[in-house]
Amino acid sequence: MDIHEILTLLPHRYPFLLIDRVIEIDMGKSLVAIKNVTMNETFFTGHFPNRPVMPGVLILEAMAQAGGVLAYKSTGSTPDETLYYFAGIDNARFRRVVEPGDQLRLEVSVMRSKRDVWKLEGSAYVGDELACSAEFMSARIQRG
Repeated sequence: MDIHEILTLLPHRYPFLLIDRVIEIDMGKSLVAIKNVTMNETFFTGHFPNRPVMPGVLILEAMAQAGGVLAYKSTGSTPDETLYYFAGIDNARFRRVVEPGDQLRLEVSVMRSKRDVWKLEGSAYVGDELACSAEFMSARIQRG
């Protein structure tokens, strides 16, 4: 899935869209996405100016966006009719810093989904190194 399709599935836009490509999807079960981390990211001007590091909360947000793509694709819905809000996070762990030039591989899988609430587990890798892992929840809200 390229950026053009991702833009139809997520309400996020620059500078907050944190997924560049989806490389694998198993509907209703799992998704693997890519985030290319570049020095041009707006957050690097202040975090940290002499040692640019991607903020951990944005790594978590990238995983949540990957989960959002999985939810939209799996349910056949769009942001025009439905929004998935980040509803909770548990067991977040950071193992490695993420710097300009890194490529994040975001792996998310559904632990369970019931009605309008999805619980997912996610991991973010740089190469074979685990950078971050967490469990998170999203809640679906109908627009209207």
